[in-house]
Amino acid sequence: MVVGDSILVLEDLPASSVDLIVTSPPFALVRKKDYGNADADRYLDWFRPFAEQSRRVLKDSGSLVIDIGGAWIPGSPTRSLYHFKLVIMLVEEIGLHLAQELFWWNPSKLPSPAEWVTVRRVRVKDAVNTVWWLSKTPWPKADNRRVLQPYSDAMKSLLRNGYRSMKRPSGHDISHNFAKNNGASIPPNLIALPNTESNSRYLRYCQEEGIAPHPARFPADLPQYFIRMLTDEGDFVVDPFAGSCVTGEVCERLSRRWLCVELERDYLRGALGRFDEAEINGQRPVAKDWYRVPRPGLLWDASSTPVPLAEDGGRGYRLRRKARF
Repeated sequence: MVVGDSILVLEDLPASSVDLIVTSPPFALVRKKDYGNADADRYLDWFRPFAEQSRRVLKDSGSLVIDIGGAWIPGSPTRSLYHFKLVIMLVEEIGLHLAQELFWWNPSKLPSPAEWVTVRRVRVKDAVNTVWWLSKTPWPKADNRRVLQPYSDAMKSLLRNGYRSMKRPSGHDISHNFAKNNGASIPPNLIALPNTESNSRYLRYCQEEGIAPHPARFPADLPQYFIRMLTDEGDFVVDPFAGSCVTGEVCERLSRRWLCVELERDYLRGALGRFDEAEINGQRPVAKDWYRVPRPGLLWDASSTPVPLAEDGGRGYRLRRKARF
């Protein structure tokens, strides 16, 4: 773990020496600003040196994975485009390739932003981060068999009872190979992971040492997904915005070489609690929770009278509040 400026640390790394960069940059920094297009441009200017160094240090077979949350334009129930502009810059200006976009859905996230979601009720809960998977060449090393997930009950039933090959209404021709039991299924690009850490060794260590935990940690299973799929044992993984060094902990478990860089010394002081030898070498409990996205109309009642829609889109909510309640 290195306390310092990630740009300076990356500049010291040899070219084409890194197999994977996986990180979550401080998009909270953007939320503190009153930004529209101009602020988005400033974010790109801030990120550009990191992007240039990332491309330089990546191997041709390497990948850059960025977990980044969207943002709302302050005072308006509309979204910023900064994270879309970021990926366009990374591809069109920096010269990286967009291998795939994935989405991290946090089922445990509280309804936000409250003004638009729980007060005026004009938007739905913002609970998905975009994960840009980029690469130096169109052919980074990767294998989705490293991240297979258990078959659904429906697929298990199909395998038991057999499947008659046929053409779907969409025109896809499903052959008899579809019913082959491969042991597990290929995951979609929606990653469902709750962020509910409450009693980990890391948090206990921070409490014992009187250190404030990092406020924006991602769950270990998120970097683990990409470290498993995109690297082999002994490969070199870098997280330039390390926070509490979750990426380093995962790499230690999976026998990858790693480097975590963070500006705030106290965050890395707390991160020391992640590297208890017994916990690193011990077995992590297997999660038993499965998260499903409910069918959109699950609770709709066609016979009931719907709540009338406000013609102004909720803009005059406070003026109508007394009359409504």
